[in-house]
Amino acid sequence: MLEIDQNFKLNVCGVLLELYLEEIADRIIEVDMECQTDAFLDRPTTPLFIPAKTGKDVATQILEGELFDFDLEVKPMLEVLVGKTIEQALLEVMEEEELANLRASQYAYEELRNAELAEIQRLEEQERRHREEKERRKQQQWDVIHKHNETSQKIAARAFAQRYLADLLPSVFDSLRDGGYFFDPIERDIEIGFLPWLMNEVEKTMEHSMVGRIVLDMLIREVVDRRLTMYERKEDKQQSVQLEAGLGGAEAARGSLAGPESQDQSTSQSQRPDRDSLPRTLPEGRYTEITSSQERELVEEEEEAVSGEVRKSLGREELSQ
Repeated sequence: MLEIDQNFKLNVCGVLLELYLEEIADRIIEVDMECQTDAFLDRPTTPLFIPAKTGKDVATQILEGELFDFDLEVKPMLEVLVGKTIEQALLEVMEEEELANLRASQYAYEELRNAELAEIQRLEEQERRHREEKERRKQQQWDVIHKHNETSQKIAARAFAQRYLADLLPSVFDSLRDGGYFFDPIERDIEIGFLPWLMNEVEKTMEHSMVGRIVLDMLIREVVDRRLTMYERKEDKQQSVQLEAGLGGAEAARGSLAGPESQDQSTSQSQRPDRDSLPRTLPEGRYTEITSSQERELVEEEEEAVSGEVRKSLGREELSQ
């Protein structure tokens, strides 16, 4: 390689490049061309192979009756052909008859087979029913035996329980009855349904009566206070009346000394006694009777007012309920 490189030298020759320069434009010039191709043609059929002739064609004329007698020589051939044809026809007829016999025997065999299959199915179904009935009878018998054994065990257990609980049962029932497990439905209904309602109603009635009593006590206290104040006022009035009666006797003594005018005035005043001067002219017993009757009237009026207020309060409470 070094030897080749050393022996190789570049030969520089001057070439004009202006002839080969081309302008590079922004858009390349394009030219559209079209070409239509033919459709594929079907492959032609292969021609028959005809070998070339190797011999020569020669024509010979043979007249009738020169080589053989047709009528004599064709007779055995016709007999053979007719015999073969008849034999073939007989064979075909026999084959058809055999096929018909085969079809008939096959049809009969199929019918017999279908009948045998139906009989087999019937026998199998009958056997299945017999087996199921046998199993059902065995199960019934087993159930009867089981129930009989269970019943005998229950009877024995019941007899043992009765014998064992003969003395225990009364005490157990007594304890359960005392514990409240056995009860009368009517009594339980009364205890659960009626008594709570009755207690509620009684409590409501007691509350209403307590409210009425409290209101009545308040009214009675108010009436007593009023009567006490009235009694005190009346005692004050009696004392003032007694004082006025004493002063009136002194004035009467003085009036006897006065003139007839004063007598007329006193007579007119005595003829028209008012409510305040009534105790002055009446005696002390009569005055006490009048005051006691007035007190009774006042007490009756106050009692009527109290009873009316009590009735109103009770009516309001009933309406509110």
